Amino acid sequence: MAAGWRRLQAAVVAVCLCLSLLLTACSGSGGPLTGNYVEDTVTTADSLLATIGLAADDPGRSEAETQARALINDYMSRYRPQRQVNGLASFTTMQTAVNSLAGHYANYPNRPVPDALRDRLTKELKKAETGATRGA
Repeated sequence: MAAGWRRLQAAVVAVCLCLSLLLTACSGSGGPLTGNYVEDTVTTADSLLATIGLAADDPGRSEAETQARALINDYMSRYRPQRQVNGLASFTTMQTAVNSLAGHYANYPNRPVPDALRDRLTKELKKAETGATRGA
């Protein structure tokens, strides 16, 4: 009887832990993304422009790059699966820019963004912002 009681207690605890993890993961503390494609594109582009604009010797650069990587992942995971968005020219431009930046951060984590890449990213992010606000 005692073994059955312990199994029941363990099962109840396991279910409670699973439910608390599930509810915590779905709590909606989604950070800076609102769910509005235009606002999120502008916010993400502005944030990434600020991050790539930091000087190489800026003490907050490492933390800013970490936050930028998280923002890129959040943005792409939210909008890539949405058919009404991922066919837009602004999304395609944004995807190209964030893929390039994420690739740089993955391959050269301790190096600042090179000038040529920074210039290209600046153009693409501004173009994506403009396109998103125009509805393209």
